[in-house]
Amino acid sequence: MKYLDTPLIPFNIPPFTGKEAEYIANAIKNQKICGDGEYTKLCSDWIREKTGTKKCLLTTSCTHATEMASLLAEIQPGDEVIMPAFTFVSTADAFVLRGATPVFVDIRPDTMNIDETLIEEAITERTKAIVPVHYAGVSCEMDTIMDIAKRHNLIVIEDAAQGVMSTYKGRALGTIGDYGCFSFHETKNYSMGEGGAILIQREDVIEQAEIIREKGTNRAKFFRGQIDKYTWVAPGSSYLPSEMNAAYLWAQLEIADEINEKRLKMWNRYNEGLKSLVDEGHIELPFIPSECVHNAHMYYIKTKDLKERTDLINFLGENNVKATFHYVPLHSAPAGLKYGRFHGEDKYTTRESDRLVRLPMYYQLEESEVDYVIKYVKAFYGK
Repeated sequence: MKYLDTPLIPFNIPPFTGKEAEYIANAIKNQKICGDGEYTKLCSDWIREKTGTKKCLLTTSCTHATEMASLLAEIQPGDEVIMPAFTFVSTADAFVLRGATPVFVDIRPDTMNIDETLIEEAITERTKAIVPVHYAGVSCEMDTIMDIAKRHNLIVIEDAAQGVMSTYKGRALGTIGDYGCFSFHETKNYSMGEGGAILIQREDVIEQAEIIREKGTNRAKFFRGQIDKYTWVAPGSSYLPSEMNAAYLWAQLEIADEINEKRLKMWNRYNEGLKSLVDEGHIELPFIPSECVHNAHMYYIKTKDLKERTDLINFLGENNVKATFHYVPLHSAPAGLKYGRFHGEDKYTTRESDRLVRLPMYYQLEESEVDYVIKYVKAFYGK
Protein backbone atom coordinates (compact mmCIF):
# COMPACT_ATOMS: atom_id res chain seq x y z
CA MET A 1 0.00 0.00 0.00
CA LYS A 2 1.35 3.44 -0.94
CA TYR A 3 0.53 6.72 0.77
CA LEU A 4 1.32 9.20 -1.99
CA ASP A 5 -1.64 11.58 -1.88
CA THR A 6 -2.24 11.38 1.85
CA PRO A 7 0.82 10.17 3.75
CA LEU A 8 -1.18 8.34 6.37
CA ILE A 9 1.24 5.89 7.99
CA PRO A 10 -0.32 3.34 10.38
CA PHE A 11 1.54 1.87 13.31
CA ASN A 12 1.22 -1.66 11.93
CA ILE A 13 0.00 -3.56 8.89
CA PRO A 14 -0.11 -7.36 9.32
CA PRO A 15 2.47 -9.09 7.11
CA PHE A 16 1.12 -10.31 3.79
CA THR A 17 2.99 -11.93 0.89
CA GLY A 18 0.19 -12.62 -1.62
CA LYS A 19 0.15 -16.40 -1.31
CA GLU A 20 -1.91 -16.61 1.87
CA ALA A 21 -5.29 -16.98 0.14
CA GLU A 22 -3.92 -19.67 -2.19
CA TYR A 23 -2.60 -21.75 0.69
CA ILE A 24 -5.78 -21.35 2.73
CA ALA A 25 -7.78 -22.48 -0.31
CA ASN A 26 -5.51 -25.52 -0.60
CA ALA A 27 -6.18 -26.41 3.03
CA ILE A 28 -9.92 -26.21 2.39
CA LYS A 29 -9.62 -28.23 -0.80
CA ASN A 30 -7.72 -30.93 1.07
CA GLN A 31 -10.61 -31.12 3.56
CA LYS A 32 -8.17 -30.83 6.45
CA ILE A 33 -8.75 -27.58 8.30
CA CYS A 34 -8.70 -28.56 11.99
CA GLY A 35 -4.93 -28.57 12.40
CA ASP A 36 -1.83 -30.78 12.27
CA GLY A 37 -2.13 -31.09 8.51
CA GLU A 38 0.29 -30.22 5.72
CA TYR A 39 0.75 -26.56 6.62
CA THR A 40 1.10 -27.13 10.34
CA LYS A 41 3.87 -29.62 9.56
CA LEU A 42 5.58 -27.22 7.17
CA CYS A 43 5.58 -24.43 9.78
CA SER A 44 6.66 -26.69 12.64
CA ASP A 45 9.48 -28.22 10.61
CA TRP A 46 10.66 -24.79 9.50
CA ILE A 47 10.82 -23.54 13.10
CA ARG A 48 12.56 -26.69 14.27
CA GLU A 49 15.17 -26.54 11.51
CA LYS A 50 15.68 -22.78 11.76
CA THR A 51 16.09 -22.69 15.53
CA GLY A 52 17.52 -26.11 16.32
CA THR A 53 14.86 -26.77 18.95
CA LYS A 54 14.22 -30.39 19.88
CA LYS A 55 10.47 -30.02 19.39
CA CYS A 56 8.14 -27.35 18.08
CA LEU A 57 4.37 -27.40 18.45
CA LEU A 58 2.19 -24.71 16.88
CA THR A 59 -0.38 -23.28 19.28
CA THR A 60 -3.42 -21.03 19.09
CA SER A 61 -1.43 -18.15 20.63
CA CYS A 62 1.77 -17.32 22.47
CA THR A 63 -0.46 -17.01 25.54
CA HIS A 64 -1.40 -20.67 25.15
CA ALA A 65 2.20 -21.64 24.49
CA THR A 66 3.10 -20.05 27.83
CA GLU A 67 0.20 -21.81 29.52
CA MET A 68 1.50 -25.10 28.15
CA ALA A 69 4.96 -24.30 29.49
CA SER A 70 3.42 -23.56 32.88
CA LEU A 71 1.67 -26.95 32.85
CA LEU A 72 4.82 -28.76 31.72
CA ALA A 73 6.79 -27.01 34.47
CA GLU A 74 4.19 -28.31 36.95
CA ILE A 75 3.58 -24.87 38.42
CA GLN A 76 1.44 -25.22 41.55
CA PRO A 77 -0.50 -22.89 43.87
CA GLY A 78 1.95 -21.11 46.12
CA ASP A 79 4.84 -21.25 43.65
CA GLU A 80 6.64 -18.07 42.65
CA VAL A 81 7.79 -17.16 39.16
CA ILE A 82 10.29 -14.36 38.54
CA MET A 83 9.71 -12.06 35.56
CA PRO A 84 9.88 -8.39 34.54
CA ALA A 85 6.85 -6.17 35.08
CA PHE A 86 7.48 -4.55 31.70
CA THR A 87 5.78 -7.20 29.59
CA PHE A 88 2.42 -8.23 28.18
CA VAL A 89 -0.21 -9.63 30.56
CA SER A 90 0.07 -13.15 29.11
CA THR A 91 3.52 -13.55 30.64
CA ALA A 92 1.96 -13.40 34.10
CA ASP A 93 -1.49 -14.84 33.30
CA ALA A 94 -0.11 -18.27 32.43
CA PHE A 95 1.20 -18.68 35.97
CA VAL A 96 -1.56 -16.86 37.83
CA LEU A 97 -3.99 -19.37 36.30
CA ARG A 98 -1.99 -22.10 38.04
CA GLY A 99 -2.18 -20.31 41.39
CA ALA A 100 1.39 -19.01 41.32
CA THR A 101 2.64 -15.55 42.25
CA PRO A 102 4.47 -13.44 39.66
CA VAL A 103 7.48 -11.82 41.34
CA PHE A 104 8.42 -8.75 39.33
CA VAL A 105 11.95 -7.38 39.26
CA ASP A 106 13.31 -4.23 37.68
CA ILE A 107 14.51 -3.92 34.09
CA ARG A 108 17.72 -2.71 32.51
CA PRO A 109 17.26 0.78 31.04
CA ASP A 110 19.42 -0.02 28.02
CA THR A 111 17.54 -3.04 26.58
CA MET A 112 14.27 -2.85 28.56
CA ASN A 113 14.88 -6.50 29.49
CA ILE A 114 14.86 -8.03 32.96
CA ASP A 115 17.92 -6.99 35.00
CA GLU A 116 19.73 -10.28 35.36
CA THR A 117 21.72 -8.98 38.34
CA LEU A 118 18.52 -8.62 40.39
CA ILE A 119 17.09 -12.09 39.82
CA GLU A 120 19.04 -14.03 42.41
CA GLU A 121 18.06 -11.84 45.33
CA ALA A 122 14.38 -12.34 44.43
CA ILE A 123 14.62 -16.13 44.77
CA THR A 124 12.88 -17.76 47.74
CA GLU A 125 12.16 -21.35 48.72
CA ARG A 126 8.93 -21.02 46.69
CA THR A 127 10.56 -19.93 43.44
CA LYS A 128 9.93 -22.43 40.65
CA ALA A 129 10.84 -20.65 37.41
CA ILE A 130 12.39 -17.62 35.75
CA VAL A 131 10.66 -16.06 32.73
CA PRO A 132 12.97 -13.76 30.75
CA VAL A 133 11.16 -11.62 28.18
CA HIS A 134 13.19 -10.75 25.08
CA TYR A 135 11.88 -7.24 24.50
CA ALA A 136 11.81 -6.00 20.89
CA GLY A 137 13.52 -9.21 19.79
CA VAL A 138 16.70 -8.33 21.70
CA SER A 139 17.90 -11.12 23.97
CA CYS A 140 18.17 -10.98 27.72
CA GLU A 141 21.55 -11.81 29.24
CA MET A 142 20.89 -15.53 29.02
CA ASP A 143 24.25 -16.92 30.19
CA THR A 144 23.77 -15.27 33.57
CA ILE A 145 20.12 -16.30 33.79
CA MET A 146 20.87 -19.92 32.91
CA ASP A 147 23.66 -20.03 35.46
CA ILE A 148 21.32 -18.76 38.18
CA ALA A 149 18.67 -21.28 37.16
CA LYS A 150 21.14 -24.16 37.22
CA ARG A 151 22.50 -23.28 40.66
CA HIS A 152 19.02 -22.93 42.15
CA ASN A 153 17.39 -25.79 40.22
CA LEU A 154 14.89 -23.50 38.49
CA ILE A 155 13.07 -23.87 35.18
CA VAL A 156 13.60 -21.21 32.51
CA ILE A 157 10.68 -20.33 30.22
CA GLU A 158 11.66 -17.83 27.53
CA ASP A 159 8.98 -15.38 26.48
CA ALA A 160 10.29 -14.99 22.95
CA ALA A 161 6.99 -13.67 21.58
CA GLN A 162 8.90 -10.95 19.74
CA GLY A 163 12.03 -12.99 19.10
CA VAL A 164 11.53 -15.09 15.95
CA MET A 165 14.79 -14.91 13.92
CA SER A 166 16.73 -13.32 16.79
CA THR A 167 19.77 -14.92 18.42
CA TYR A 168 21.99 -14.71 21.50
CA LYS A 169 25.60 -15.74 20.94
CA GLY A 170 24.48 -17.62 17.85
CA ARG A 171 21.62 -19.48 19.55
CA ALA A 172 18.01 -18.88 18.55
CA LEU A 173 15.86 -17.20 21.17
CA GLY A 174 13.40 -19.68 22.61
CA THR A 175 15.93 -22.54 22.53
CA ILE A 176 18.20 -21.54 25.41
CA GLY A 177 15.86 -22.25 28.34
CA ASP A 178 13.76 -25.32 29.01
CA TYR A 179 10.85 -23.88 27.02
CA GLY A 180 10.43 -21.04 24.55
CA CYS A 181 7.25 -19.30 23.44
CA PHE A 182 6.76 -17.59 20.06
CA SER A 183 3.93 -15.32 18.93
CA PHE A 184 2.42 -15.15 15.46
CA HIS A 185 -0.10 -12.43 16.30
CA GLU A 186 -0.95 -9.91 13.59
CA THR A 187 1.48 -7.41 15.14
CA LYS A 188 4.46 -9.76 14.89
CA ASN A 189 7.06 -10.14 12.13
CA TYR A 190 5.34 -13.33 10.93
CA SER A 191 1.64 -13.79 11.51
CA MET A 192 -1.21 -16.29 11.40
CA GLY A 193 -3.68 -13.74 12.82
CA GLU A 194 -3.75 -15.32 16.25
CA GLY A 195 -1.19 -18.03 16.89
CA GLY A 196 2.04 -19.09 18.51
CA ALA A 197 4.41 -21.95 19.13
CA ILE A 198 6.06 -23.70 22.05
CA LEU A 199 9.68 -24.76 21.66
CA ILE A 200 10.74 -27.65 23.92
CA GLN A 201 14.31 -28.59 24.83
CA ARG A 202 13.49 -31.35 27.34
CA GLU A 203 12.96 -34.61 25.49
CA ASP A 204 11.38 -36.22 28.56
CA VAL A 205 8.29 -33.97 28.32
CA ILE A 206 7.67 -33.96 24.56
CA GLU A 207 5.00 -36.68 24.72
CA GLN A 208 3.36 -34.92 27.66
CA ALA A 209 3.31 -31.68 25.66
CA GLU A 210 1.54 -33.41 22.77
CA ILE A 211 -1.06 -34.76 25.18
CA ILE A 212 -1.69 -31.38 26.82
CA ARG A 213 -2.06 -29.71 23.41
CA GLU A 214 -4.57 -32.34 22.24
CA LYS A 215 -7.10 -31.88 25.05
CA GLY A 216 -5.37 -34.41 27.29
CA THR A 217 -5.54 -37.25 24.75
CA ASN A 218 -2.87 -39.40 23.12
CA ARG A 219 -4.23 -38.49 19.69
CA ALA A 220 -0.76 -37.62 18.32
CA LYS A 221 0.44 -41.17 18.95
CA PHE A 222 -2.68 -42.49 17.22
CA PHE A 223 -1.99 -40.52 14.05
CA ARG A 224 1.62 -41.74 14.07
CA GLY A 225 0.27 -45.30 14.15
CA GLN A 226 1.77 -46.03 17.57
CA ILE A 227 -1.60 -47.01 19.06
CA ASP A 228 -4.82 -48.35 17.50
CA LYS A 229 -7.13 -45.85 19.23
CA TYR A 230 -6.72 -42.73 21.30
CA THR A 231 -8.27 -41.79 24.61
CA TRP A 232 -8.17 -39.25 27.46
CA VAL A 233 -5.01 -39.85 29.48
CA ALA A 234 -4.26 -36.56 31.30
CA PRO A 235 -5.47 -32.99 31.86
CA GLY A 236 -5.12 -30.81 28.78
CA SER A 237 -6.83 -28.26 26.60
CA SER A 238 -7.40 -27.31 22.96
CA TYR A 239 -4.16 -25.59 22.01
CA LEU A 240 -4.07 -26.80 18.40
CA PRO A 241 -4.51 -24.04 15.78
CA SER A 242 -6.57 -24.31 12.62
CA GLU A 243 -4.84 -25.55 9.50
CA MET A 244 -6.05 -22.38 7.77
CA ASN A 245 -4.10 -20.27 10.25
CA ALA A 246 -1.01 -22.37 9.60
CA ALA A 247 -1.50 -21.94 5.86
CA TYR A 248 -1.51 -18.17 6.30
CA LEU A 249 1.69 -18.36 8.36
CA TRP A 250 3.48 -20.61 5.88
CA ALA A 251 3.20 -17.96 3.16
CA GLN A 252 5.48 -15.79 5.31
CA LEU A 253 7.85 -18.38 6.75
CA GLU A 254 8.84 -19.54 3.28
CA ILE A 255 10.23 -16.02 2.64
CA ALA A 256 11.20 -15.31 6.25
CA ASP A 257 14.71 -14.17 5.36
CA GLU A 258 13.38 -11.67 2.86
CA ILE A 259 10.94 -10.26 5.43
CA ASN A 260 13.68 -10.10 8.04
CA GLU A 261 16.08 -8.27 5.73
CA LYS A 262 13.42 -5.74 4.74
CA ARG A 263 12.56 -4.98 8.35
CA LEU A 264 16.22 -4.62 9.31
CA LYS A 265 16.71 -2.22 6.41
CA MET A 266 13.89 0.01 7.67
CA TRP A 267 15.13 -0.30 11.27
CA ASN A 268 18.60 0.83 10.25
CA ARG A 269 17.15 3.70 8.23
CA TYR A 270 15.31 4.95 11.34
CA ASN A 271 18.44 4.54 13.43
CA GLU A 272 20.63 6.49 11.03
CA GLY A 273 18.05 9.18 10.37
CA LEU A 274 17.40 9.93 14.05
CA LYS A 275 21.02 9.99 15.26
CA SER A 276 21.24 13.77 15.08
CA LEU A 277 18.50 14.05 17.72
CA VAL A 278 20.61 11.90 20.03
CA ASP A 279 23.63 14.14 19.45
CA GLU A 280 21.46 17.13 20.35
CA GLY A 281 20.33 15.45 23.57
CA HIS A 282 16.64 15.13 22.65
CA ILE A 283 16.06 11.37 22.51
CA GLU A 284 17.61 7.95 23.11
CA LEU A 285 17.70 5.16 20.52
CA PRO A 286 17.54 1.37 21.00
CA PHE A 287 20.63 -0.44 22.31
CA ILE A 288 21.68 -3.79 20.85
CA PRO A 289 24.32 -5.70 22.88
CA SER A 290 27.19 -7.07 20.80
CA GLU A 291 26.26 -10.70 21.53
CA CYS A 292 22.72 -10.19 20.21
CA VAL A 293 21.33 -10.34 16.68
CA HIS A 294 17.87 -8.78 16.61
CA ASN A 295 15.00 -9.08 14.15
CA ALA A 296 13.81 -5.47 13.87
CA HIS A 297 10.57 -6.38 15.58
CA MET A 298 10.02 -2.77 16.57
CA TYR A 299 11.67 0.60 16.42
CA TYR A 300 11.30 2.78 19.47
CA ILE A 301 12.78 5.98 20.82
CA LYS A 302 12.82 7.39 24.32
CA THR A 303 11.76 10.94 25.09
CA LYS A 304 12.64 13.06 28.10
CA ASP A 305 9.54 12.20 30.11
CA LEU A 306 5.87 11.20 29.95
CA LYS A 307 4.62 14.67 29.00
CA GLU A 308 7.05 14.95 26.11
CA ARG A 309 6.09 11.46 24.94
CA THR A 310 2.39 12.38 24.96
CA ASP A 311 3.07 15.60 23.07
CA LEU A 312 5.20 13.78 20.47
CA ILE A 313 2.59 11.07 19.87
CA ASN A 314 -0.10 13.73 19.46
CA PHE A 315 2.08 15.77 17.10
CA LEU A 316 2.84 12.76 14.94
CA GLY A 317 -0.85 11.88 14.87
CA GLU A 318 -1.71 15.38 13.66
CA ASN A 319 0.71 14.75 10.81
CA ASN A 320 -0.74 11.36 9.84
CA VAL A 321 1.80 9.18 11.62
CA LYS A 322 0.42 6.61 14.05
CA ALA A 323 2.92 6.14 16.88
CA THR A 324 2.14 4.58 20.23
CA PHE A 325 3.48 3.75 23.66
CA HIS A 326 3.77 0.21 24.98
CA TYR A 327 3.08 -1.78 28.15
CA VAL A 328 1.69 -0.37 31.36
CA PRO A 329 3.96 -2.18 33.87
CA LEU A 330 2.11 -5.16 35.32
CA HIS A 331 2.92 -4.44 38.95
CA SER A 332 0.93 -1.21 38.74
CA ALA A 333 -2.12 -2.85 37.10
CA PRO A 334 -5.08 -3.94 39.27
CA ALA A 335 -4.45 -7.64 38.65
CA GLY A 336 -0.71 -7.18 39.20
CA LEU A 337 -1.38 -5.61 42.59
CA LYS A 338 -3.73 -8.46 43.47
CA TYR A 339 -1.80 -11.48 42.22
CA GLY A 340 1.85 -10.41 42.10
CA ARG A 341 4.48 -8.44 43.95
CA PHE A 342 7.47 -6.32 43.02
CA HIS A 343 10.76 -7.33 44.57
CA GLY A 344 13.21 -4.53 45.22
CA GLU A 345 13.09 -1.00 43.85
CA ASP A 346 11.22 0.09 40.75
CA LYS A 347 14.11 2.24 39.60
CA TYR A 348 13.67 1.93 35.85
CA THR A 349 10.53 -0.03 34.96
CA THR A 350 7.98 2.78 35.30
CA ARG A 351 10.32 5.60 34.38
CA GLU A 352 11.56 4.00 31.17
CA SER A 353 8.14 2.73 30.10
CA ASP A 354 6.79 6.29 30.45
CA ARG A 355 9.40 7.55 27.97
CA LEU A 356 9.10 4.93 25.23
CA VAL A 357 7.50 5.70 21.85
CA ARG A 358 7.04 3.00 19.20
CA LEU A 359 7.25 4.19 15.60
CA PRO A 360 5.59 2.48 12.61
CA MET A 361 7.32 -0.79 11.70
CA TYR A 362 5.99 -3.49 9.39
CA TYR A 363 7.05 -5.52 6.35
CA GLN A 364 5.29 -3.31 3.80
CA LEU A 365 6.83 -0.10 5.19
CA GLU A 366 8.74 1.82 2.51
CA GLU A 367 11.86 3.98 2.72
CA SER A 368 9.88 7.10 1.80
CA GLU A 369 7.49 6.43 4.67
CA VAL A 370 10.34 5.96 7.15
CA ASP A 371 11.80 9.24 5.92
CA TYR A 372 8.42 10.90 6.43
CA VAL A 373 8.26 9.69 10.04
CA ILE A 374 11.83 10.84 10.67
CA LYS A 375 10.97 14.24 9.18
CA TYR A 376 8.15 14.82 11.64
CA VAL A 377 9.98 13.49 14.68
CA LYS A 378 12.66 16.04 13.85
CA ALA A 379 10.04 18.69 13.22
CA PHE A 380 8.67 18.15 16.71
CA TYR A 381 12.03 18.80 18.29
CA GLY A 382 12.73 21.61 15.84
CA LYS A 383 9.71 23.41 17.30
